[in-house]
Amino acid sequence: MKNSIRFENAIYKLYTAFHNKTLNPDDCKQCAVGNILDNKDSWKHLTDQHGSVTLNYIGLVHQNLGRRFNGYTPIELLQIESAFLNGCGYYLTDKRLFKPDSIDSYNLFDGLCAVVSQLCSIDNIDNIMDCSILFNFEKKASLIVV
Repeated sequence: MKNSIRFENAIYKLYTAFHNKTLNPDDCKQCAVGNILDNKDSWKHLTDQHGSVTLNYIGLVHQNLGRRFNGYTPIELLQIESAFLNGCGYYLTDKRLFKPDSIDSYNLFDGLCAVVSQLCSIDNIDNIMDCSILFNFEKKASLIVV
């Protein structure tokens, strides 16, 4: 199965940013979405709160007009950024975004893995970060009886 151009481009840009040490969750031009969008920060105007997956008026207008930015819709961009921040250890409350005490290459790698998983989900392809197939392991849903 061939992956989409947008997926291949996004993976390449994120790989390059990670290895060049230009992946930074605190900079809108160097975060996951910033790198996917060629180090531009215009995407930050799609929401009122960094890390949120809720589009604001501007974001809704772009979404409803069917606009795409390097192949991704506004809501997809917010989902990608949210996955990155969560993977790096950030968490969002109603009032603000909390960051971890420190960001190191391990946090960035976890964030990068979360982004790749999100990109796979958006493109409806198998998660290339899932190594369970290598170990011949199948996750089964557990039944919870209440």
